[in-house]
Amino acid sequence: MIASRPLGRTGLSVSELGFGAAPIGDLYTHVEEAEAFAAVTAAQAAGITLFDTSPHYGNGLSELRLGAGLRQQGRDGIVLSTKIGRVMDPRHRPAAPTPGVVSPGFAGGLPHRAAFDYSYDGTLRSFEHSLLRLGTDRIDLLLIHDVDVWTHGEQFETRFREAMDGAYQALVRLRDEGVVQAIGVGINEAAICARFAEAGDFDVVLMAGHYSLLEQGAAERLLPIALARGIGVILGGVYNSGILATGAIPEARFNYRPAPPPILERVRRMEEICREYRVALAEVALRFALAHPAVSAVVLGMVTPAEVERNVTALGRDIPAGVWAELKAAGLLPASAPTP
Repeated sequence: MIASRPLGRTGLSVSELGFGAAPIGDLYTHVEEAEAFAAVTAAQAAGITLFDTSPHYGNGLSELRLGAGLRQQGRDGIVLSTKIGRVMDPRHRPAAPTPGVVSPGFAGGLPHRAAFDYSYDGTLRSFEHSLLRLGTDRIDLLLIHDVDVWTHGEQFETRFREAMDGAYQALVRLRDEGVVQAIGVGINEAAICARFAEAGDFDVVLMAGHYSLLEQGAAERLLPIALARGIGVILGGVYNSGILATGAIPEARFNYRPAPPPILERVRRMEEICREYRVALAEVALRFALAHPAVSAVVLGMVTPAEVERNVTALGRDIPAGVWAELKAAGLLPASAPTP
């Protein structure tokens, strides 16, 4: 059975491994509905209790499928996380991607157009829409989504002010009224996660990337803030878009782009050490992310029961102490980085 950890000061406990529902929203490729339901069911059967989604994922398709999948087994014991920041318009088709903005693409999804909206009223509207798509009467974690330079480019500062003046105030109200149990942010940049953590009374941070075997930027500011304030940290992107799962193959991707030569070489050296100890790089990457005392859970995207089984197996693998010692001795990990 998968171990659970407290989620900061929220009073909630979550499984160390969380189910990331972006892929069942047709992230990068079309997913059959029956396959999506089977993955959700397999995750519950394996003991996963944290499920994370967003209106952004397939323009609502991920929420729709996740909610239907969870209803097959029931919501008891499940911590359900979704996000605000985009409101779906069913009267218009999805807009074309914005030039110059990096964002994962969806191969399908619902034929609804997303509009960024971090206002007070827009947040409440987004929350209500999520309840309807998920087919539930409660959401445990509600997060402000994608207020970062990665998503908004030069408009970031405007979006940050909108989020704090509007969305944050709405989230506080929902938490105070007991409608949601915890509020937070879901963001791709460690520095901006830290900025939000200092700007408001947030309970949870879900950060994609920036704390992994390949980059530990969050250790400088965000993770110490989280420990000091009792903020629960959930990590996504711990494979850095795949390279720490696939290894240094020619088509490996690092943070949504083709992996550059220095990253490929660094991963090759890590793989050599892992082979010496007969463990997989993905297993080492997963255990490393969970070793920091601020981290409550790691969320991985899963789209089939086989992927669920593989991730649960990786989580349970014991990593020899020599792996960590050699990674540090080779300069591939900071000497001060927490390890199991």
